[in-house]
Amino acid sequence: MPICRVLQVAPSTYYAAKARPPSARARRDQVTGPALRALWEDNYRVYGARKLWKAARRAGMDLGRDQVARLMRVLGIEGARRTKRVRTTKADSGAARHPDLVQRDFTATAPGGRVAPS
Repeated sequence: MPICRVLQVAPSTYYAAKARPPSARARRDQVTGPALRALWEDNYRVYGARKLWKAARRAGMDLGRDQVARLMRVLGIEGARRTKRVRTTKADSGAARHPDLVQRDFTATAPGGRVAPS
């Protein structure tokens, strides 16, 4: 069988794995996943793993925080991120600039900011 050659397993191993019933974790995830998604949507889709974990505990679900984080990744849900503040002021390019009172000179003597040999 071609897939057995690629995976380097015996055909009996392949068929045994294919026929094996879902694990306890997979069965629990099938129940817990939709409940977590509903809880996340009830909270305006802003809760991250920590807050969703606490909300799940309050709802009577016995879950670990890392388990909630893993299920969130599997479900493709994530919490809202805080972003940087929006700048509302735009500089007027035509406005007068403050005078340079220390007489700085920003001309380069050589490319790349190196000092030219004397």
